[in-house]
Amino acid sequence: MVDLHSQYLHIKEEVDKEIQEVIDSSIFIGGSKVKQFKESLQTYLNVKHVIPCANGTDALQIAFMALDLKQGDEIILPGFTYAALSEVIALLKLKPVFVDVEESTFNMDTSKIQDAITEQTKAIAPVHLFGQCANMEEIMSIAKKNNLYVVEDNAQAIGSDYTFSNGNKSKSGCIGDIGTTSFFPSKNLGCFGDGGAIFTNDDSLAEKIRMVANHGQKTKYYHDIIGVNSRLDNLEAAVLYVKLKSLDNYCAKRAKVANFYNEAFSQEEKITTPVTSDFSTHVFHQYTMKLNGVDRDALKASLQDQGIPSMVYYPVALHKQKAYLQDVSLPVSEKLTNSVLSLPIHTEMDEKQLSFITENVLKIINKN
Repeated sequence: MVDLHSQYLHIKEEVDKEIQEVIDSSIFIGGSKVKQFKESLQTYLNVKHVIPCANGTDALQIAFMALDLKQGDEIILPGFTYAALSEVIALLKLKPVFVDVEESTFNMDTSKIQDAITEQTKAIAPVHLFGQCANMEEIMSIAKKNNLYVVEDNAQAIGSDYTFSNGNKSKSGCIGDIGTTSFFPSKNLGCFGDGGAIFTNDDSLAEKIRMVANHGQKTKYYHDIIGVNSRLDNLEAAVLYVKLKSLDNYCAKRAKVANFYNEAFSQEEKITTPVTSDFSTHVFHQYTMKLNGVDRDALKASLQDQGIPSMVYYPVALHKQKAYLQDVSLPVSEKLTNSVLSLPIHTEMDEKQLSFITENVLKIINKN
């Protein structure tokens, strides 16, 4: 699904140099590379504060811990996404409240949010799934009307741009009160291990987030609040500093791959290609298509027989998971779990590979 080694070869000289500088300094926790990357990412995102941490799940947990929520407070989130978001909500003894998603974009259906709000609701947590933004203008409007926080899960869409109705633009993850991301190796901006970050334009929230991520301390050995230990190490920051310079290029290459797929499948009624919203660019962390009247498992197995990987993101909606079981009706989420399939998409793909993939997909689904 990704080719990280080939990607590394293009930036090998600079990455190796940065890593060697860390080794020579022997400063592995904290250090100049973390500061350098943090400041570069702040500039790229045009956000006041970036707080690096150990991984994307920690980023979500720290974000909610910084909001001083109480046990039983409710967080509204989409039912069709990865479990990390509902996981941290449950770990903090908060209540996940699932709403359905749009069949076209896979993102939170904003028309379902207001009906899900109760006196216990404290935040809305949109996920910018597969590489494009949820409808943040509408989400922010609902949040303002109901005095709610907004925490953006931007693990899959870093680098995407959101355009408001007045023409103003913002990078994804920098619109709500807090944004979070993951630097898992397969992400558009990925390190060589685990890593994450939290974004905010709120000075007081930034101070609280830093404290939570650092054992609840502002001054060493003085613990004012309960916190955790979550930090991005100097080696990973060195890698990310180099790769950040290529992020826009990486996203453009992924978009080129997506365009090839879209054109190849444009006349095939059994495939619905991804839809890009008018208000968001799409950085295609995943290329996820919907299958119509196709045996997905058979297609997946046949592709694998040809050496073509594919993935199902996600086979079970969150409200149907044993850990988060809820008796709610989310028909679109449930439909998507049975019809989506993601094809390989990364920065190193060439037309020969893409032709091989698309020709096999079309041949297999029309053979039955």
